[in-house]
Amino acid sequence: MASLLLVVLAIVSAGSADTAGSRDIQSSCWASGSIAEDVVATARSAQQWSCSDRAVSIEAERVLLLFDIGPDDILPRYFLSRRSALGALHMLAIDSDGAVRSVSMPAGDLSSSMLGGYFEAPLPGVTHETRQVIVAIDLPSHKMTLERAYLAPLGAADASGYMRYLLVLAGLTGMLVMPLIFNAAFYRILREPFVLWHSALTLSLLATILASSGLSVVFFEPRAMTLSWITTLVFGATIASGLMFTHSFIEPGLMHPLLRRLLPYCAVLALLLSTFHAAFPFVMRPIQSSVYTAAFAPILLIFLMAAVDGLRRGSIAARFQAAGYAPMILVGLIRLGTGVVPWLDSADAMLMFYVGCACEVFFTTLGVADRLMTIRRERDRAIDQADVLERLSETDPLTGLLNRRAMEGQFGQLRAEGFDTLAVVDLDHFKLINDTSGHSVGDAVLQAVAKGLQPSSNVRAYRLGGEEFMLLIRGGDAVLQAERRRKSISTIVAHEVPGLQRPVTASMGIAICHGVEDFDAVYDRADKLLYEAKSAGRNRTRSDVRSAAAVEAGAA
Repeated sequence: MASLLLVVLAIVSAGSADTAGSRDIQSSCWASGSIAEDVVATARSAQQWSCSDRAVSIEAERVLLLFDIGPDDILPRYFLSRRSALGALHMLAIDSDGAVRSVSMPAGDLSSSMLGGYFEAPLPGVTHETRQVIVAIDLPSHKMTLERAYLAPLGAADASGYMRYLLVLAGLTGMLVMPLIFNAAFYRILREPFVLWHSALTLSLLATILASSGLSVVFFEPRAMTLSWITTLVFGATIASGLMFTHSFIEPGLMHPLLRRLLPYCAVLALLLSTFHAAFPFVMRPIQSSVYTAAFAPILLIFLMAAVDGLRRGSIAARFQAAGYAPMILVGLIRLGTGVVPWLDSADAMLMFYVGCACEVFFTTLGVADRLMTIRRERDRAIDQADVLERLSETDPLTGLLNRRAMEGQFGQLRAEGFDTLAVVDLDHFKLINDTSGHSVGDAVLQAVAKGLQPSSNVRAYRLGGEEFMLLIRGGDAVLQAERRRKSISTIVAHEVPGLQRPVTASMGIAICHGVEDFDAVYDRADKLLYEAKSAGRNRTRSDVRSAAAVEAGAA
């Protein structure tokens, strides 16, 4: 990954160097004036020019830049500078004999340059007699527009090596598309909000690269002021989505609750700041860019505190974020410092921003995958535990048979599978066993009875409680299957629990399920038949199944 970033940085730097070569002409002096004044008159007023102080100011309504053209210079054809909101552009070409050619352009007519983040304007006719070019910028909103201004003989599209620069950026945008594909797959598996916020962050980074590079000019040819407006809005969206990604990505309990609550408010503030700055760029024009940049300082501070707190608490997600966001945070600090400190030239650190995009894509996508795998394992473990608890809640711990709760939950499904005969089995005189032999012997008897009931593919056995059991049976010989199990109880108990003073017998009531009859109705009929068997002398079966008459006669 480090090698990839170095290659990206080297190639992008080489491409940028090709577009800003030694043939470019930098300004030598600057002046200021009012937009009510005539541009030519202001330009010819020598006392207004400052050639020793290179710290340009945007406090005046109009700022003029002077470019000297030497006899050995290649004639420039374009004026280029960094995009930011401005009112209008006036360009003068002054020949050695004093002849002046001029052109004025409103901000809305300025074209975007393929050199990322710049606008490009064709100069008025520059000839071999031209000695000076003066560019007047009305209502500049950012010092960078003045500091990065230059004249060039070629536009960015004509500069050698620029295609290589665009190809690298196109490859970087391709890298940003891959996490979107992964996130779509991840979200289908686990619908976690941080996956959506990571997609929003990736999309905003993708939009930032398109808006701040020449790729947008290649595909859409937007006007410079439109791109400036879009870049400002997208910047706020990037900050907001990054904050919300952090809010939802760092594991619960591994960030201070106050910091987690503050992150959404910071996200909303970032969107509001960017929207206001894009919509009203001239409200506080001389200081607005600095105030706008400084307003992000508390947002950046809260984000750093949240990330550090997550790291301190052992958050794995915070570690991935720290690795991915480090270049972006450095870009933010550079922009903040150079945008606020008056004596520093403004810097946007775009090369480091592109490297930061690659880092963010690589590390946070790894973090998302790791977090999703962790969540998946935790959910699978929770489901397994829930299944175990569910089975325990439906299983009688003494006999291992299912209990009444399980029976009621399974009844509908078992009826659909053909289990239509319900038998209730109750041990005769079981209380006497407990009273004479003790509860441990009574428990052993119940365990032996459970073995005798022999669950199978056509028979389901349950313990309802105490000495009462239940069978749910399917097949044409359901009554015979139930009766065989009832009769086997005496033999199995005698074998499993020797030393009892008397044989253990059982009585049974059998009811057939009719139509959509529910469990309670069938159980009530079987229970009444059981008590009929008890009243008739115990150790017998009573059934509402007609074919059971012979069985009952034999049992009696």
